[in-house]
Amino acid sequence: MKNLDTICVQGGYTPKSGEPRVVPIVQSTTYAYETAGEMADLFDLKADGYFYTRLANPTVDAFEKKLCQLDGGSCAVATASGMSATLLAILNICGAGDNIVSSRAIYGGSYNLFSVTLPKYGIKCRFFDPDASKEEIEALVDERTKVIFAETVANPTIVVTDFEKLSRIAKENKVIFMVDNTLVTPVLCRPLDFGANVVVYSSSKYLDGHAVALGGCIVDGGNFDFTATNRYEEFLKPDESYHGLVYASLGKTAFGVKCRVQMMRDLGAMMSPQNAFLTNLGMETLALRMERHSENAKKVAEYLSKHPQVEWVKHPSLESDPYHALAMKYMPKGQGGMMSFGVKGGSQKASEFMEKLNMITIVTHVADARSCVLHPASTTHRQLSSADLEAIGIADNLIRLSVGIENSQDIIDDIEQALASI
Repeated sequence: MKNLDTICVQGGYTPKSGEPRVVPIVQSTTYAYETAGEMADLFDLKADGYFYTRLANPTVDAFEKKLCQLDGGSCAVATASGMSATLLAILNICGAGDNIVSSRAIYGGSYNLFSVTLPKYGIKCRFFDPDASKEEIEALVDERTKVIFAETVANPTIVVTDFEKLSRIAKENKVIFMVDNTLVTPVLCRPLDFGANVVVYSSSKYLDGHAVALGGCIVDGGNFDFTATNRYEEFLKPDESYHGLVYASLGKTAFGVKCRVQMMRDLGAMMSPQNAFLTNLGMETLALRMERHSENAKKVAEYLSKHPQVEWVKHPSLESDPYHALAMKYMPKGQGGMMSFGVKGGSQKASEFMEKLNMITIVTHVADARSCVLHPASTTHRQLSSADLEAIGIADNLIRLSVGIENSQDIIDDIEQALASI
């Protein structure tokens, strides 16, 4: 299978004769073996299989393999949520005294993790303006930098990452380039094709697509050579907590295996079989949905850009958008359904507008089949100070609109009547 739309339907699982055609839910924490040697081989990574669902499960494994195929990675590790995916991926390579260099234009939860929580454990973060020059960003990198982090399309500021710029910095300094690809999915953009080394997801969004299954995933690109630098010592020396394994010796799966057998083993943030089943089911229509989300969002963005009560609109499908050129370079087949816009009159008018909507609902979620809105400054990003909000580009009148797969005219009509009533 080479085409992504086919992988969405058929990838990750091939039934043998007499086995279920649809990925089954294996609702078991443990697995039986006839000999002690078989179990020992699993622990020593000499054989593939399952011994405890905190580390691996057949249903979860099918989801991991499908997403890995879509991204073009070497292996994947599914997690309990998108935040746990980001956390485990960072802790897999960072410890006290290390630092992260991250774009300011990221999801509020990630910003809080990097700026507040991780520093309590000795991991600092240095934020950069996504539009800063290569030289300005590179100046933040030192010998203790372990990650350069960005989002393909930032939530909710809709900033598009310049992969070429950041991947050059990462490669020249032999630092891992990690990308959150939640808002476009591998159907629209594969970060590994543009120089990323690790990709993280909140699978609760477009991958599931129906707002029913919490989860996340880490995809190892298999394209970072840990033996070419001394920056990541934990990959070069034996891990005495796991049979003296030297992770760098695993080659293309080094990052992913360490994340599973060390991080997941100790922190236990594994995706449940039920949520893996639901997400895998949702992914069967991922290619179709992303095409519709993108088409609808472009129509809505064009409508909003001409409305007299709308101060500004951000969606990279618009030729006037400052990130349009980057979007055409990295996401030519569609730019997803996420956008933001500002209603004239500040936060008060923004709230009035949202309350007048009928079909489009106010929810703390994005990127599922149904259109929804949120006011980030007073909800998902309310933990940030006014200065932080300004720094990452979140205005008090910013409305985050996740455009669904309904008929585009019905979406526009609902927005029209809401604007007319304020």
